[in-house]
Amino acid sequence: MFEIRVICTPDDADRVSTALAAAFDTGPARQYPTRDRKRLRLYVTADHRTSGTNPANTESE
Repeated sequence: MFEIRVICTPDDADRVSTALAAAFDTGPARQYPTRDRKRLRLYVTADHRTSGTNPANTESE
């Protein structure tokens, strides 16, 4: 398990969260404003998907 931090605009937060959820097993994204209050910091706890469920997994069984 690992933590992912992304800094993005508020308009991109949903798109980024969805993309991360498609690539990893994730928990809910925690959102905090950046110091300048113009962007968001997204923190997502993630884990690699198990074998066979990751579309990026190119190993043959």
